[in-house]
Amino acid sequence: MIENKKEFMLGFVMMVAFLAVLGLFFSPLFPDHNGVKHNGMEYLDALYNSISKDSAYYIPASKEDAKKMNGIVVETKFSMDNAEQAGQIVAQLQKYGVTATAVDKDVTMNGDLGAVLSASLDDADLMYHNDGASISAKYGFDERQVVYNWYKALDGSYKYLMKNEKFDEAKVIKNSLGKSIETSYNYYKIVPKPIKTCWWIVVGSLLFYVIYTMWYGYAIMFMFEGWGMKFGH
Repeated sequence: MIENKKEFMLGFVMMVAFLAVLGLFFSPLFPDHNGVKHNGMEYLDALYNSISKDSAYYIPASKEDAKKMNGIVVETKFSMDNAEQAGQIVAQLQKYGVTATAVDKDVTMNGDLGAVLSASLDDADLMYHNDGASISAKYGFDERQVVYNWYKALDGSYKYLMKNEKFDEAKVIKNSLGKSIETSYNYYKIVPKPIKTCWWIVVGSLLFYVIYTMWYGYAIMFMFEGWGMKFGH
């Protein structure tokens, strides 16, 4: 039995409005920069990824750090995922004058660490700017695979150098991996967008989230209290 019909109906109307807005939000009504329409969740996810990418460009700084390794010859050993990838990274390394050999998926590398880092960061820079075609044209296979190979090789080299107490060299590799190579791979094909060009959307989406959540909570509260249930603590 409904004790307070007025309060119950207020909550019911609020819940209907909440569901109506939810339906609109998950409808393909929001166009991206290419004019392709997405639902609200996809649109905001892409927007925040674009804003994030615009503020995560650390490759120039990583290149400066990599120059400190010029002339420092290191030997490292690491494993790729399979023999095919091992052959690919050997070809990538040899392209820059680095000695590399593979036995199945295990690779031994001997060469100038600065040259290796510079080559990997140049490719990361191309990928960060969504120029994957230049990478694939350079090596003859998929650009994502190229950058992944760099990541796998450098990550393995970092672990090898740490194990052998080459801490300075390992630190430069680690910074390049986390700030530049991995970032470029994850943000590939995302178009960067400065937050100053869309700050009102960001503010509006945050306000919408807060108000919409509270709207849902009050709708439930009014319906249950109108029904005769009381909330307390």
